[in-house]
Amino acid sequence: MEDTKPYQADVLPDTPPCPHSLSEILDRVIEIAQSERISLRQILHTIGDASFAPMLLLPALAVATPLSGIPLFSSLMGVVIVLVASQMVLRREHLWLPDWILRRTIKGHLVRDGFAKVQPVAKWMDARTARRLKLFTHRPLVFVPQLLCLLSGMIMPVLEFVPFSSSILGAGVALLALGMLTRDGVLIILGLIPYALVGRLVWAALA
Repeated sequence: MEDTKPYQADVLPDTPPCPHSLSEILDRVIEIAQSERISLRQILHTIGDASFAPMLLLPALAVATPLSGIPLFSSLMGVVIVLVASQMVLRREHLWLPDWILRRTIKGHLVRDGFAKVQPVAKWMDARTARRLKLFTHRPLVFVPQLLCLLSGMIMPVLEFVPFSSSILGAGVALLALGMLTRDGVLIILGLIPYALVGRLVWAALA
């Protein structure tokens, strides 16, 4: 029987240590996705127990993959991003997510195929990540990427009506989250670029 308690990082036993690279996160998710169907609870549990950045990175990566083509998938991931980012801004020590989100399931092969497509990019980025411009990864400047991630999650449901915009925004959140995870301020700066692209797409759609 599936555990239906809300996800709270400090109460889950036998949680693996927090991953420290993009490739490690992808490897863990692909491994658990061997099942026919997997729940969001299972996915979040496998990437660690008390670090918010990996929890923020995972739904952003999912939106940046072909999984974003599933109806309402980007909206659901947007809600997860809002919940995680808001708790980061509020400086909560442990993550909490509601049960109705954690019960959502998806076919394992869709997760495997979607995340496998970004593995080469992940390995390329991990090889070039370093602790640079760390002032952007500490308070008060770290509020900027956190608030951007929060805003991104809030507008993702709306962007489902603008082709490719959710995926581009997911890539932006993923870069910001990876920058916070690895303490790489350069990645945080690069994470601002997709927002300019989304702005142009939205402007073109409204024009």
